[in-house]
Amino acid sequence: MQLADVVLIIHFMFVLFVVGSLLMIWIGAWLHLKFSRNLAFRLTHLAAILFVVGESLVGIICPLTRWEYELREIEADRSFIQYWLHRMLFYDFPESVLTISYVVFALLVAITFKLVPPVIPGKSKIKH
Repeated sequence: MQLADVVLIIHFMFVLFVVGSLLMIWIGAWLHLKFSRNLAFRLTHLAAILFVVGESLVGIICPLTRWEYELREIEADRSFIQYWLHRMLFYDFPESVLTISYVVFALLVAITFKLVPPVIPGKSKIKH
């Protein structure tokens, strides 16, 4: 496996965490699962999407994307992993469309904090 593929897999896992966590928070809240209100998990999730929004608003390329491309220049072969994960991760949309999408998603995460609030240690628990 090429080092660029490892970076791509990490990138894919990051995206999966950001997107999948929102869905899991809602499902977990509906099923009354404790993880969905875990403060550390929720803050990590919020920080992840805010990082994406911040880099998009400032106009910088994602560090993982940059590292992968730099490694691809060194490693000439195109791999199976690269082919399929690139098809899932990268789309040919204008940057403004992607930025708006990231901001809307971040707003959904923020709204989820209000509608499915995390449990703050030392505070009374949420009644179901």
